[in-house]
Amino acid sequence: MADFGVTADPAQLGMDPDRLTRIDNHFQRYVDDGRLAGYQLTVSRRGEVAHLSSVGLADVEAGRAVETDTLWRIYSMTKPITSVAAMMLYEQGAFELTDPISRWLPEFSSPRVYTGGPAAKPVTVPATEPIRVWHVLTHTAGLTYGFHNMHVTDEIYRNAGFGFGTPKGLDLAGCVAEWAKLPLAFQPGTEWLYSVATDVLGRLVEVWSGQSLDAYFAAEILGPLDMHDTAFFVQPEDTDRLAALYAMSPGFSEKVRYDDFGKAALRPPVWLSGGGGLISTSRDYLRFCHMLLGGGALDGVRLLAPRTVHYMASNHLPGGADLESFGRPLFAETRYDGVGFGLGFAVTQDPVAYKTLTSATESYWGGMASTAFWVDPAEELAVVFMTQLMPSSTYPIRPQLRQLVYQSLID
Repeated sequence: MADFGVTADPAQLGMDPDRLTRIDNHFQRYVDDGRLAGYQLTVSRRGEVAHLSSVGLADVEAGRAVETDTLWRIYSMTKPITSVAAMMLYEQGAFELTDPISRWLPEFSSPRVYTGGPAAKPVTVPATEPIRVWHVLTHTAGLTYGFHNMHVTDEIYRNAGFGFGTPKGLDLAGCVAEWAKLPLAFQPGTEWLYSVATDVLGRLVEVWSGQSLDAYFAAEILGPLDMHDTAFFVQPEDTDRLAALYAMSPGFSEKVRYDDFGKAALRPPVWLSGGGGLISTSRDYLRFCHMLLGGGALDGVRLLAPRTVHYMASNHLPGGADLESFGRPLFAETRYDGVGFGLGFAVTQDPVAYKTLTSATESYWGGMASTAFWVDPAEELAVVFMTQLMPSSTYPIRPQLRQLVYQSLID
């Protein structure tokens, strides 16, 4: 793409060019030995692209290289976009963070919480606290994902048809209605559990705005930010730009092509997932990151006020807790000591506790296919990493990427 590439001398941005090469020297090995088919990395500082690398193949079987305009399934990197959409409506007075979501989604008026028993016959009690908007923004609502395979409530979700997919024919409103029938994993606000909460938030965006989620995204975020390649599915004329999806085989012995799951990106979805439905490019997602670094504005377009962006990037877990102490143990590539959670993404509070070279001002998240991003206002830094390997916990890409990016800063 003509408008995407390195735009400034890294040295003038306080980055050592030789040290930047260490990043690709390291991750080239992932491609050379077959751990990754290919990847794309963008490092931006002070609004300028200091480093862009497109390495390996977007599609191994077709021999198609990673290009600057390659399309990637970003999965859960959709969540920050949905959260921004919600907070844009918050700034218009559509809701308060303490409002019960049942005000707009009456199916959640009487949630019940799992306390024991098997998935086929769970024992539940009434929730002592309503699910509030801040709960779904922070994954503290008690909702879960069926694919966690960690708790009885996860099994209940799978038995209801919510594993990696959803029951056939359900739209977003239908999915939300079904989730409301399932027991919560805990009392709202008492724990953190990664979940379908952002999909529920996407449905709230629809109700608050009076538009479908894709229409709201296009009109209020993607269009204004010129994220013209980001959408819920790939147009037919762009299918040759979409990277192939790969996954680790059972036992994690080899990487296999996963077309059965990946082909969903080629058709309009039955339900619009604000938690994981978008396809994007490095260029587009970097523009989203630059908007966050710009305090809610980019190229003369303002989506949010600076104070709102700062508030979103603050830790909203009760008592300032971190994810390691407040969350349930899930299989991840690192521990979460020193990492809190804001309104839509994780926020690093204590890099020493986190045992990762980064900043206390960083906010970030990633996607199921090993994509990742972070923004660091103190360093005026934005990083976007794209690849297509499930699950994201296969390799410690994200902590390694941080230590290699931050060691390149020399000012």
